[in-house]
Amino acid sequence: MNERESEEAMLTLASKLKRDEGVKTGRSTGGPSDSSHRVSIRDRLLIKEVAELEANLPSTCKASFPDENKLHHFRLAVSPDEGYYQSGKFQFEIDVPEAYNMVPPKVKCLTRIWHPNIAETGEICLSLLREHSIDGTGWAPTRTLKEDFRNKVQDYIKHYAR
Repeated sequence: MNERESEEAMLTLASKLKRDEGVKTGRSTGGPSDSSHRVSIRDRLLIKEVAELEANLPSTCKASFPDENKLHHFRLAVSPDEGYYQSGKFQFEIDVPEAYNMVPPKVKCLTRIWHPNIAETGEICLSLLREHSIDGTGWAPTRTLKEDFRNKVQDYIKHYAR
């Protein structure tokens, strides 16, 4: 998804939010007034967080959205420019559950790789991605995709890529 497509996806969801707010308050915004199309808290958070994430991704990472109206399901391509995995191309699938931000996103590595913290099936062992962790660095509702998730994943990649 290029920058223009990303902006259009944000506008599509932002328009949906505005339309749904009009339905909730009884004001018509010109769109369909079917109240069954409510936007979840997760989707409200993701509109802002995905825009911030994309704006702050390093040049070695690229997010893509198979369905522009489902910001809760996307892929992240990582191409490290240093360390053992330099020049590699790794695909990660991110699913943000309905209970986000009370629970962490589900992240899976789609590229077969040997890594001490990635299982053969692609599950990632990273305390940040756990609801409860022994070391106290697990997921918290104050975390966001941009601020914590992106920074921790970047640190993780850099630490283990050397």
